[in-house]
This record gives sequence, structure tokens and C-alpha cells, in this order.
Amino acid sequence: MRDYTYPTVIVTAKTLFKVLGMKFQTSGTEHIPREGGAILAANHIGYVDFVFDGLAAQPSGRLVRFMAKKEAFDHAIGGPLMRSFHHIEVDRDAGQASYDKAVEYARSGEIVGIFPEATISRSMEIKELKTGAVRMAAEAGVPLIPMVTWGTQLLKTKDHDSDIWGRGKTIALHVGEPIPVTGEDPVAETQQLREAMTALLDKAIREYPTPPEGQWWAPARYGGLAPTPEEAARLDAEEKAAKAARRAARAAERGTDPQA
Repeated sequence: MRDYTYPTVIVTAKTLFKVLGMKFQTSGTEHIPREGGAILAANHIGYVDFVFDGLAAQPSGRLVRFMAKKEAFDHAIGGPLMRSFHHIEVDRDAGQASYDKAVEYARSGEIVGIFPEATISRSMEIKELKTGAVRMAAEAGVPLIPMVTWGTQLLKTKDHDSDIWGRGKTIALHVGEPIPVTGEDPVAETQQLREAMTALLDKAIREYPTPPEGQWWAPARYGGLAPTPEEAARLDAEEKAAKAARRAARAAERGTDPQA
């Protein structure tokens, strides 16, 4: 693929991070191949995760093509930029098309970034994962690489004020060893992926410069104040119901199908 804007934006972003005094903790970046396709499966704790996840591929000289919700592509400014990066648009009403495109990308030698939790984790833990990452890697015949980002929730996440400029913040990027998958038992292999991501998350929290105890952005099992996984699931369900109600109300005003 021809990339004109992506490399320029990366250079600009790195310069901005230096100006803001951001610090980075990284490990395992050598697991991202210097050539050939792969599926990079990352956790999801904030709205700007993908901005930083791609940095983990920089030591290997690679660019990551992220799967992102259709809404990001609908933005007047962000949409054209996302397309210029060759990211993959995910439409909930046409999920197979985005899945097929991701497989095609990986098979042709691209690194495809995916958030198998599908939504931001309010608990800051690894949520239950969708099987798509495993199935994509198996179908494309490429490595499945687990990854965890930590610290991005301090910039912009659900239910909290934003500090998008993140002066002096530390961002951790930890990449695990590739997981061999066959796709014969995607549920079991997805559980293997979740265990690998959980181990990386434990590493990220242990090594982070700010202890988790008493922090709103840290999991409850580490003494943090984030919702427990059970509480987070309840909040997610309430949010989903509220969105559905808003869609139904708008559809009633227009006299159309709320799923349209």
C-alpha cells in the first residue's frame, strides 16, 4: 500500500509526545514481524488507544491497519485521515465485509490491529474477547500477537474527564509472543489469547511508575477504584440500553426503522 500521510503523522505525533514530556515503557516489540502479515490483538481502555498501539510496531518498521468503528470514518476530518491510513471501517450492520477485508489485508502482508474486547473496558481488566481475532489469524495464516497498552485511560476514557494532552504521562506498550492458532477451536484459542493479554496487563500494572492503589484508573483487584468486572458489565448494559432507546426515539420522530 502507498502511504503518504501515515508516516508524516507518526513523525508529528512523536514530536508532540516529546514536547508534552510523555514517557514510554515498552517490551516485546521484537515479536512484531519485520515483514509479512499478522493480527495484533490489543486491550481497549481508552478512546486514543490506537494512536499509541501503532508505536509498538515502529521498531520493526511496520504500519498497523486498525479496525475501527464506522463512526470514526464518518467524521468530516478524521474520516479522510483514517482512510488515508488504510484503516478498516467496521459497520455493525455489515460486519462480514470488514472481517473479509481484515483477512485480505493480513494475507497480503499487512499488520492488522484489532480490539477483541470490542468496547472500552470500564474495569480496566481484560474483558471477555470476541473470537474474530483468532479466526482472522487462522484464516489468513498469519501470527496472532497479543498486546497491552496502559496509561491511555489517563488521557481519554469513559466516565471520566479528559486530559488529552497528557503532559508528563507515561504510556506502557507491552507485546507478547505470537500465539499459534488453527481456528479449529476458536473459543479455546481465544481464551488462550485472553490469558496472554491478562499476563501482559499484570506486567504493565506492576511496572507502571504510579502504584495502582486508590487510583480511579486501576482495577479493583489491585486496590484501584475502577468498577469491578461485574459492575462494569452492568454499566455497559445500561449504556447499550440507553443508546437503543435514543435510536428508537429518533426513528419514531422520523417514522423509520430504529435499526436503520
